[in-house]
Amino acid sequence: FLRPPTGMISPTGPTAAAAILTGSAAMTAFKGIHPLIIEGMGAYDPRDPSRVASRVASALKPRLDSRLDGTKPVLLITQGDPLAERGISAITRALATELNVQRGLVVLDAEVADYHTRDADRENTILELKYSELLEYVDEERIEAAVDEALGRKNNDRLGRGEKELARYYKDFAMLQEVTKAASKTLTGEITIAHTQPKEEISEFSVTSFYKVGLDLELYKEEDFV
Repeated sequence: FLRPPTGMISPTGPTAAAAILTGSAAMTAFKGIHPLIIEGMGAYDPRDPSRVASRVASALKPRLDSRLDGTKPVLLITQGDPLAERGISAITRALATELNVQRGLVVLDAEVADYHTRDADRENTILELKYSELLEYVDEERIEAAVDEALGRKNNDRLGRGEKELARYYKDFAMLQEVTKAASKTLTGEITIAHTQPKEEISEFSVTSFYKVGLDLELYKEEDFV
């Protein structure tokens, strides 16, 4: 049930929202998939999302074809970005179509960001988990300490340049990003991660740049990236 027939996309709107698995049902289903996580710029990304999705899909297909034996369907995991004409939300929509896969969603809890669940794009989404539901599968204190340390370095660099510190929400979304990947790897034993831009072009002051924290903590490995 995790993969639609070729050429079909799950319905959108209220009917699709009612069919999305949550809670224990979502967690059970999640354990049977191969998580594909795509990270990149938000709506400020000036690039054509269709072209970016095609390029990322071309890079992903050889890995997915060679490493998966068909027993675990690929599920593209998104992290609550609202739909926009450009950026990661538009790219992941297009990429899911290119790869003919469905999507899963991880969102921040309401007490962290009450708008996150409300505004998340749910097209072609079959399961949804909250950030708090993933915490029992990771060492939260260890990840948070490393994120805090990285955030402190970035803010010191910015202050040294005469710039403002990063907004407070950077920590929330950096934690969401790294907990999602760490828990995905723990729950399934595997993961594929791709960025929408070359690593050397990722801004040191972006949420995406916190992937270095996950690598340093060995939450996942370089070989998990495409």
